[in-house]
Amino acid sequence: MSEINKKDNNIKQNNKNEVKEQQVSSSNTKKSNTDDKEINVEDKLKDTEEKLLRSLAEVENQRRRFEKEIKDAFEFGSFNFAKESLAILDNLERAKISMQTDEKLKDNNDLDKFLENITIIEKDLISIFERNKINKINSKGKKFDPNFHQAMSEIEDHNAKPGTIIQEIQAGYMLGERLLRPALVAVAKKTDENNDKKEEK
Repeated sequence: MSEINKKDNNIKQNNKNEVKEQQVSSSNTKKSNTDDKEINVEDKLKDTEEKLLRSLAEVENQRRRFEKEIKDAFEFGSFNFAKESLAILDNLERAKISMQTDEKLKDNNDLDKFLENITIIEKDLISIFERNKINKINSKGKKFDPNFHQAMSEIEDHNAKPGTIIQEIQAGYMLGERLLRPALVAVAKKTDENNDKKEEK
């Protein structure tokens, strides 16, 4: 074989090798591109999954909030009406007291019947309140609690501990677990006798 032919063969062989190398490198590039695409797809999938979970959590929180608002509206929708209705009960009680203490009415024979009728109305109203979860706060003899009581005055009382409610001026009421109206009360205050005992100790 002549040298020209040998050179031609070498050139052809070199060209074939270069082509093979190019094919290998291009296939490697394709593989790395597909790997990158797979990684990108996985990242996008994770990101989408996180967004979806966040959205579901927000929807669930909103649903709970709406349920609570509906429940509150149902339970306390009549709050103002109930609060204003207490005035009827207060007025019935005031009417009874004023009739019992009126000197002119004391001699009236029909007074007892009239007071009895007022008491029946009062009891009916209280039972309607109780059926609708409106309950009176029992205050007398209890320790003063600013969450349920409003102190109107302090009275010296040797028999009661300081801070104890000794008089109820106006009854307080609860609507379920919510304060409808605080009780207006008079509270026992520290007496000089209590102070003297402390000084002796």
